[in-house]
Amino acid sequence: MNHFLDIDRTDPAALRAMLDQAAAMKAARAGRPRGARDDEQPLQGRMVALIFEKPSTRTRVSFDVGVRQMGGESLVLSGGEMQLGHGESIADTARVLSRYVDLVMIRTFQEAALHDLAAHASVPVINGLTDRSHPCQIMADLLTYEEHRGPVTGRKVVWAGDGNNVCASFIQAAAAFGFAFTFTGPEAHEPDPEIVAAARGRGARIEIERDPQTAVAGADLVVTDTWVSMHDGAESRAARHAALSPYRVNEALMARARPDALFMHCLPAHRGEEATDAVLDGPQSVIFDEAENRLHAQKAIMRWCLDV
Repeated sequence: MNHFLDIDRTDPAALRAMLDQAAAMKAARAGRPRGARDDEQPLQGRMVALIFEKPSTRTRVSFDVGVRQMGGESLVLSGGEMQLGHGESIADTARVLSRYVDLVMIRTFQEAALHDLAAHASVPVINGLTDRSHPCQIMADLLTYEEHRGPVTGRKVVWAGDGNNVCASFIQAAAAFGFAFTFTGPEAHEPDPEIVAAARGRGARIEIERDPQTAVAGADLVVTDTWVSMHDGAESRAARHAALSPYRVNEALMARARPDALFMHCLPAHRGEEATDAVLDGPQSVIFDEAENRLHAQKAIMRWCLDV
């Protein structure tokens, strides 16, 4: 069963094949109307369930459009519409959905829910985001970097700010793709030490550098993300801002990176907080290419899951 649950649970050769296929599929669509279907219809006759326990813009639209472009049909479900984990066990929901659809993507809170669903489903399951990781986003980010600057292997990636779920998947990708990764942020917001240790155990060069100026020196890619989530209260938000403000990505910090360094942010951005407008809209920013590439990367992931 080709589940796509995490970067570190997927063979590096398969990850590379997905990126290459995503780039080829994107190139094949050049100049075509956005609503046009792909020449290939690998999902013809397939039904994909898209489950959202968390609100979503990019994940929802990109997966839905991707399914349609490849000739399939999608069924979008929210946590409030289902009995997922309340009223019915996740295991039973997985068994039932497997009788109706060919593939399930879930965007949820607890990682345990994702793995419980995958363990009991008889169709592939894709991790659309959990509180622990966001592998689809990192596949889009790597696709974006490589289309602008070539192979990511051997490059230096710096993450500034909060060591969240997206950061965790980037760390896992460092081991799979062979790039160096530096986290710079306060100690209280460091990435999961188990994920760091596992990546190092697979040969990845993962560094923790408290000084952002030192961390960004010589970087090929600088990445950040929002400091707060929609679930954080006012007190938590204030504390996070106080701790993370020294790691705001501004023009002075980007100037410490290589002259051809790129800047990424998976969006949505709180402008002026984790990054300034001058950086988000500046010449090194590829944030909207990054957002578009969610579509192409996820199409390749779905094809890999279904072996089509």
